[in-house]
Amino acid sequence: MDRKSEIASNLAAVRESIAAACVSAGRTAGEVTLIAVTKTYPASDVAILLELGVGDIGENRDQEAAPKAASIPQARWHFIGQLQRNKAKSVVTYAHMVHSVDSVPVARTLAAQAASRRQVPLDVLIQVSLDDVPGRGGVPFAELPAVAEAVAESASLRLKGLMAVAPLGDDPRVAFDRLHRYSTMFQADYPDATVLSAGMSEDLAAAIACGATHVRIGSALLGKRSALR
Repeated sequence: MDRKSEIASNLAAVRESIAAACVSAGRTAGEVTLIAVTKTYPASDVAILLELGVGDIGENRDQEAAPKAASIPQARWHFIGQLQRNKAKSVVTYAHMVHSVDSVPVARTLAAQAASRRQVPLDVLIQVSLDDVPGRGGVPFAELPAVAEAVAESASLRLKGLMAVAPLGDDPRVAFDRLHRYSTMFQADYPDATVLSAGMSEDLAAAIACGATHVRIGSALLGKRSALR
């Protein structure tokens, strides 16, 4: 099977899984945006995904994302990895949305770089921690208001919602239920922040059941990375 056929077959299965999860949750498939996570995969896979109708592409590391985005600018690039402040200068030049703002300093650095390097505001999600374990990324919910304010006060950023990763070893449905509660409370203060980025290949059904609007899918679309190396 050639690579395009392989990805097309995987894509059909992923779309079927999303549709089934939406039916179970009483939602429509059109409410959920599929982000193809192409970390470690070549730009040629991104080109195939675009041919197959997947235009939202997620990357974790700037050093890999920047050259891919330069070669395929027609994709909608989502930066989903932990953002180092020294990478903000590059990320703002190609990202359509940054999912992983998790501190006031990161928000302010991103805002400053977006103000000087973009003509339109950058869409931003705040990554919220679901277990409050340091080092895993994400702001504890108690600290969310300060980060939200740092984003919202900047004219160069647009606060669009929240992102989270289910903690390893936890029941994803329990974790994403918590995220849904956080999102509901958050929207009381920021009613336009309706994006909820949650769910990966293994837990997309639980995320969709809990209101995810964007799911980030890598291995289910592109195969296990070890098989490609």
